[in-house]
Amino acid sequence: MKKNSKHIVFLLIVLIAINYISSIAFKRFDLTHDKRYTLNQASLNVINDINSPIVIDVFLEGNDFPSEFKRLQRETKQLLEEFSANNSNIIFHFINPLEDDATRERNIQQLSQRGLTPMQLSVQENGKSTQEVIFPWALASYNDETVTIPLVKNKIGASQQELVTNSVQHLEYAFADAFSKLTKPKRRKIAFLLGNDELKGRYTESFRKILSEYYNIAPFTLDSVAINPKRTLKQLQTFNLLIIAKPTEAFSEEEKQVLDQYTMNGGKSLWLIDVVAIEKDSLYNESGKTYAVARDLNLTDFFFKYGVRINPVLISSLYSAPITLAIGEGSNSQFQHLQWPYSPLASTTSKHPIVNNLNLVKFDFANQMDTLKNGVKKTILLESAPLTKIEGTPREISLDIVTEQQDPTLFNKGNQPLAVLLEGKFTSVYKNRIKPLKLSNEKDESVPTKMIVIADGDVIKNDVVRNTPQELGFDRWTGQTYGNKEFLLNAVNYLLDDDGLINIRSKEIAVAFLDQQKISSQKTSWQLLNILLPLGLLAIFGFLFNYIRKKKYTS
Repeated sequence: MKKNSKHIVFLLIVLIAINYISSIAFKRFDLTHDKRYTLNQASLNVINDINSPIVIDVFLEGNDFPSEFKRLQRETKQLLEEFSANNSNIIFHFINPLEDDATRERNIQQLSQRGLTPMQLSVQENGKSTQEVIFPWALASYNDETVTIPLVKNKIGASQQELVTNSVQHLEYAFADAFSKLTKPKRRKIAFLLGNDELKGRYTESFRKILSEYYNIAPFTLDSVAINPKRTLKQLQTFNLLIIAKPTEAFSEEEKQVLDQYTMNGGKSLWLIDVVAIEKDSLYNESGKTYAVARDLNLTDFFFKYGVRINPVLISSLYSAPITLAIGEGSNSQFQHLQWPYSPLASTTSKHPIVNNLNLVKFDFANQMDTLKNGVKKTILLESAPLTKIEGTPREISLDIVTEQQDPTLFNKGNQPLAVLLEGKFTSVYKNRIKPLKLSNEKDESVPTKMIVIADGDVIKNDVVRNTPQELGFDRWTGQTYGNKEFLLNAVNYLLDDDGLINIRSKEIAVAFLDQQKISSQKTSWQLLNILLPLGLLAIFGFLFNYIRKKKYTS
């Protein structure tokens, strides 16, 4: 008895010790082959410094979701559990804003006013289709600041299953990015170059607004280059990134030298360049025609030295965004969406974090670009569809083209690069050349740096309706939202990313779904199988048991 008591006491001590150790130390094991529940080191770096509560309200809650979105709900919950396990200051709640019929409409209105737009889903069940409304959003609050977190990653033409797969892959980046915005002060400075007749502020307001959530933004002109180039360069070097959005006036050699030395000293830049002069608005006249002509920005040698060449030709593609025109006369006219080959939709098969899982990006009168051999690494970020034609300039452009039947055999130039990332050590444009300016500490080779060149200035341009800037990438006529804003934000984040958050976007997660059509057509068969098979097996077991028992005891 005494011996048993000792064993019991020893066992109790061991159990108490195990419980104590598990309360102060734990280990989670991710057994998935794609490590979907293992947080990226960049995510861990963000949340490790959080020392006061971040409260997350997730509105992805409800019982009537399609099975695909229930999967997104589960994946979101599991990811947040992983965040919370690594830092207990991350607290989350799942809320159904549509649960109470009495407050349903008021909640929809309040959430919509905060920019959390509802999403309508088609639910297939028993061969019937019904519509359900969900809010695929979350709100994260920290020290009296709140940010919105989109949980659905839209992509034009994607099915619900593809939509959910894209969204699951995007979840970790979405939450880590939100935590970073809440907890990390703005450290980086971005300059929007002015002075060469770039896009006016109202046409870049949508993008500047989203950028201001991450970075400090200011305008910068090169006007003082002629008077005091050294001071201009010194002021320019206080910025971490320079954005040049559709200049239409040529750069002087002095301006180019200052920009070149900015790059040589490690400055990052995002160039959105049109070398063909034409605007869509110029087509809306009585004749419905205008001319596209080459635009000389005096940048050919500049980009050539860095490894790219933008050619003064137009990209025309059969895979393009429509143009909306009023067809008919007077009160009988109707708006119609017609194929417009000069608005190519760009995509890529690249898994680069800037463009991985990205929606289609809309271009307008894009130019064709070549990459040239030098020591700089080049990555094509976006390109046109294979059915592409290259049209030289000068050229008459007419709205009549929307009524003409296009010959696909003429669109035979294949994928054409439209946006290129340059990384590495750049050689100065003015190496072994007579320099227009005398600057101090001039360099002929840069430190490692990055640059992105886009062969269209309109990628960053938002529409303006009644003097009100619209959302970048949103087409108010068709209701489609293209990936322009996300692409440009990813581009800037990649160029300036210290924490490596942007690299989370390259994470690949395989999400397996049940075949809903197969479920619907074979539902009865599987139900009968699940009911009758266990009963049949039980009957066989009973018969064999009784047979063996009878044989054993009657012999």
